Amino acid sequence: MKERRDVYQAIVDPTRRAIINIIAERPQNISSIAAQFDISQQAISLHIKILTDCGMVIIRQQGRDRYCEADLSKLGEVAEWVDQYRQHWEHRLNKMEKYIANLKKERYGKKKK
Repeated sequence: MKERRDVYQAIVDPTRRAIINIIAERPQNISSIAAQFDISQQAISLHIKILTDCGMVIIRQQGRDRYCEADLSKLGEVAEWVDQYRQHWEHRLNKMEKYIANLKKERYGKKKK
C-alpha cells in the first residue's frame, strides 16, 4: 500500500521548503537544484519525489533532462489551516486588550477621586 502524502509533509522539511523556493521562481532541472545544496543529488531526488507525491512539484521531461516546476496551489490549504488559528489568537488578544483597558479605567479612575 502506497503511503499517502500531503502538503504538510512537503513543507515540514527545510530542504524541501528550500527546493520549493528555488523552483517557485522558475523551473529547474534536478542537477541545477542539487548544485545549490551540500547534499547528494540522490538525496535531492528523494526530496523531489516526496514533493511530487505531495502534489507540490510537477516533473516535465525536456530531452534528457527532467525539469521540476512548483505547483503552489496546495499552499492554500496550509494558509486556511493557519488562518483559523490566527483568528483564534486575534480574538484572544482583543479580549485581553479590553481587559487591560478596563483595569486601567478602574485603577486610574479610583486614584482621581
